[in-house]
Amino acid sequence: MKRVLFLVVSIFLLAGCGKVSKDNLIDSFKDDVESSKSYYVEAKMEIYNSEDTFTYNMKVYYMDDDLFKVNMLNTINNHEQIILRDSESVYVVTPSLNKSYKFMSEWPYNSSQAYILNSLIKDIDNDSEIEFVTGDNEYALVVNVNYPNNPNLKYEKIIFDKDKKLKSVLVYDDSDVVCIKVQFNKIDYKANLGDKEFDIEEISVFNGGNETTNSSLDDIIYPLYVPSNTYLHDKQTINTENGKRVILTFNGDRNFVLIEEETALQDEFVTVPVYGDPLMLSNTIGALSSNSLSWTSNYVDYYLAGNDLSTEELLTIADSLNLNNTTVYYEK
Repeated sequence: MKRVLFLVVSIFLLAGCGKVSKDNLIDSFKDDVESSKSYYVEAKMEIYNSEDTFTYNMKVYYMDDDLFKVNMLNTINNHEQIILRDSESVYVVTPSLNKSYKFMSEWPYNSSQAYILNSLIKDIDNDSEIEFVTGDNEYALVVNVNYPNNPNLKYEKIIFDKDKKLKSVLVYDDSDVVCIKVQFNKIDYKANLGDKEFDIEEISVFNGGNETTNSSLDDIIYPLYVPSNTYLHDKQTINTENGKRVILTFNGDRNFVLIEEETALQDEFVTVPVYGDPLMLSNTIGALSSNSLSWTSNYVDYYLAGNDLSTEELLTIADSLNLNNTTVYYEK
């Protein structure tokens, strides 16, 4: 009888040891990330904007001393951009333009980043009321997020498989709608990366340049969204050495200026210092300051500025322009 009782108790103890809880799931994930000297990630990120979906193939590199590199390939137009954080600065590199923007920025620590493992750990550490959800052969942590430039994004669901391996991240808005999805296809916590991987000089290799079949500013690109009681007041077109420049002035409740200019392709790699922080738009990466936003999309340089505009309005206008610009990239 004692032997039977012992076996029954042992079975329950073993079952209890194998059960996944919120705490041991968090501890396992944190141990994987924090014990890694360098890691490499392959993922697919989808950004949902109204009825449109923007898909990126992502490669994320991390090494001790806060070195990060993110390769982002837009699967619609094969447009590639690279975000690099070295020991001194943050860069956004666009190989097709042979150009980079240099920031003095706290990226990626100044905002949640669903595709960076360190950022997920930071979100977990900053939330004292994490929800633990179990499903069919998977577990999830529901965690608050911090997107200062997009306050509509409220929380994320970090999903793990039955072996406690990171599977995906879903970012939700305040209406419980998924706005961002990251599917992790490969994670190597022992990537054995070196400093060369994070050297801007190694990245800045001229790749021959690209071209478009048509001038991107043959037709002016108007925003699909303009704040209420705000209207187009003035329109100017100027011919410059690099091509056309369009200046659109909007007046009303929200005064702002929008400048569009054909991008000048560079024969040699150039680095341009900019103020602000790198910011992920729907189909490109821009530079955001207190009252302005600049970015390049489909060989058009945009500069949007207005003291009356909130950050959310800046982003909404910018995304509506990107939705309206359907020019695609063509390799030479």
